[in-house]
Order: sequence, then structure tokens, then C-alpha cells
Amino acid sequence: MVSQLPTPTSPNLVYPEDDGLPMSDNTKQFRWIMELYYNLEWLFAENPNIFVAGNLLWYPVEGQVKLCQAPDVMVAFGVAKGDRGSYQQWNENNVAPQVVFEILSPSNTQTEMNRKLLFYARYGVEEYYIYDPHKNDFSGLLRSPTSESEGLSLQVIEKIQGWVSPRLGIRFELSEEALQLYRPDGKPFATYLEIQRNLEQERERASQAEQRAEKAEIALQEERRKAERLSERLREMGINPKELE
Repeated sequence: MVSQLPTPTSPNLVYPEDDGLPMSDNTKQFRWIMELYYNLEWLFAENPNIFVAGNLLWYPVEGQVKLCQAPDVMVAFGVAKGDRGSYQQWNENNVAPQVVFEILSPSNTQTEMNRKLLFYARYGVEEYYIYDPHKNDFSGLLRSPTSESEGLSLQVIEKIQGWVSPRLGIRFELSEEALQLYRPDGKPFATYLEIQRNLEQERERASQAEQRAEKAEIALQEERRKAERLSERLREMGINPKELE
């Protein structure tokens, strides 16, 4: 991990929240970014200290406003959920995002990706995954004690097929058609529309169950009222209802 060096700071420094670049260049890239973001947000929804973001500028060093990157998707463990204009690492207990994803478009250059790799390697990323949906090419890099001891920051994951992310617990499978990701429970990542449909179905099932419970309660109350009316009639006839039990 890289420690920050003391940097002269000014209370008037402004850390831009927009790098002026589009979130995506095409529908396929955008769809993949959204699928990753929503599935990871969904996966860690119950943990208040796992922060998932998409296209958010990350500033690793206080005072250096030009030193930043905006991963397509990033995950930071040990960081509280919540809205942010940018990820200023010194305000996040100096926790660097441990996992980042980049979804490539035809406009990405090798120089640009090399620059990103150096940035992620230098500033503490543990897992870095790159997917080109146009070429259906997937690769990953991992920081490990071995790589650190050998003077390296991130090493290529040689056997990426079936790889399970140490941090996320998700599995990657690359077929001839596309990359498929699986949750720790074995369920495949869903598209945004599938997630919405699943949520709507869950809400519908919950609503139906609530309606059934309400109808059952109404029926039970009606039976109780009938029993009370019958008991009242029997008492009017001089019959003790308890003697008939």
C-alpha cells in the first residue's frame, strides 16, 4: 500500500467533481457499467460500510487536484455508504478503493489504459478488472504479498476463467459470447431491467401476502362476531353456551 506524503494544502482548493469526459461512449459500455454498479450495490446493500460508486472522481492525495481518476465502477470496503461529489481519500480514513472495474470502448487508447494501471497500482487498488465488451476480452490484476515482495504492485491473474474475486466473492466466467458474473450464492448478475422486474415481483408477492393476511383477519373477525351473536341468542333462550361445548 502507498502512504501519502505530506502536501501543502490550502482551504481554498477546489476538487472538481467532473473531469469533462462522458460516462460512456456507447450503449454497450454504458449498459455494462450500469449492470456492474447495480449488481454490486445490490450485493452489498445490507452492509453500511461498503461503498460502491460509478464514474466518481477519486483523489488519493490531499492538495493535488490534478491527481485523480474516475473508475467506471469502484468498491471501497470500510467506507460508509452515502452521496459524494468526489472520493477524497483523506476524508475516507485514507482507505483506497480496493476493487476497480474499467469497461473499455473503441476510443480507449493503450496509453490511457497504461496511465490508469500505473495510477491504480501506485495508490493501493487490490483488484483491477478490465473488460472489453466489443472484443469480449477480459483480464484482471491482483495485488498480493508475493507481488509486493517481488517489487511489483499488481500482477496479471493468469487463470482468469472461473476466477473468484477475493474481496467481492463474485465469480467470472468468459464464454464465446460475453462475460458472465455470478454472485457468491451462484446466481448470475442480472441486467438493470431484470433487477427492476425482480423487485417489482417481490413487491407484488409481498402485497399479495399482505392482502391474504388482511382477508384472513377479516374472516376471523367475522367468525368471532357470528360466534358472539350465537352465544347471545342462546343466553336469551336461557341456555348457557358453555354447557354446549
